[in-house]
Amino acid sequence: MYDPEPVDRLVTAAADGEDQAVEAALRPKLLDEFIGQERVREQLSLVLQAARKRGSAPDHVLLSGPPGLGKTTLSMIIAAELGAPIRITSGPAIQHAGDLAAILSSLTEGEVLFLDEIHRMSRPAEEMLYMAMEDFRVDVIVGKGPGATAIPLELPPFTLVGATTRAGLLPPPLRDRFGFTGHMEFYAPAELQRVVHRSASLLDVEIDAAGAAEIAGRSRGTPRIANRLLRRVRDYAQVRHDGVVTAGIAAQALDVYEVDARGLDRLDRAVLDALLRLFGGGPVGLSTLAVAVGEESETVEEVAEPFLVREGLLARTPRGRIATAAAWQHLGLTPPVQTTRGRSTAQPELFPADES
Repeated sequence: MYDPEPVDRLVTAAADGEDQAVEAALRPKLLDEFIGQERVREQLSLVLQAARKRGSAPDHVLLSGPPGLGKTTLSMIIAAELGAPIRITSGPAIQHAGDLAAILSSLTEGEVLFLDEIHRMSRPAEEMLYMAMEDFRVDVIVGKGPGATAIPLELPPFTLVGATTRAGLLPPPLRDRFGFTGHMEFYAPAELQRVVHRSASLLDVEIDAAGAAEIAGRSRGTPRIANRLLRRVRDYAQVRHDGVVTAGIAAQALDVYEVDARGLDRLDRAVLDALLRLFGGGPVGLSTLAVAVGEESETVEEVAEPFLVREGLLARTPRGRIATAAAWQHLGLTPPVQTTRGRSTAQPELFPADES
């Protein structure tokens, strides 16, 4: 019998590869092309220019901030500005000190090592990284037990660029070894409009200012999301219209893809809807809320909640998650009436007090 699953996997893999290729093409190659993050960009420019004048590798760089703001792009720009090759890996991929030693020993002089999600690296590898960053040397242990021998291995000068979405999880000894630390902030709507215009020109998409503003306003302050939404709006405009993206066409397209005017997607609205309709606005526990929307607790906590909290639609309290007045207003619902004893009428009391 014909099994379509392998074909489906191939189609999905091809689509993912195409999206990655498009994202790579949209990445700026130099600091002058990078939009936003003005303070980080200026500080990093000084670090790189000084290193080029000295003819040496720049200090190690730590980039922190939410996903999708350009940490990987900046690491590639650092290598391009220095005219050096770049090696890309991630913290979860380095589970043993030997894994890190193999990568470090193969670096060439001046090479840039980009370590994404550096806070998820194993502790033994992390401790080896201390000496590599500071002294450009690692000790490789050969053998076990009393007969084990430490063989020092000299490393050529290199630049480590670490990226993390959770800088607080980095131990102080590791954080202190970075000569430059840059924190990435969410983008303003005007900056995202510039991102959309630049990406549209690279994708050969005709878009007006109002259309770019509509996409930017629904992009949650994140360039990666703005580029993704632009590609979906482009598809809609090419299939159902003449290919020109206006504010009206962008709004229609994003409504089809379930992205509302504030940037909330299906999961965000499902969380708010359950919190308001099922639990009267809370407080309700995270696991209960996750079951109500049919998702894992980690998905609700790490994907939906950060944006909802930042938008002032949801709050975390010791008793659980609660909805704000803005959440009721956004979904067009009326908040429940509070009784004189401070309880909401949205949920009945299990043991009502005797009123007689």
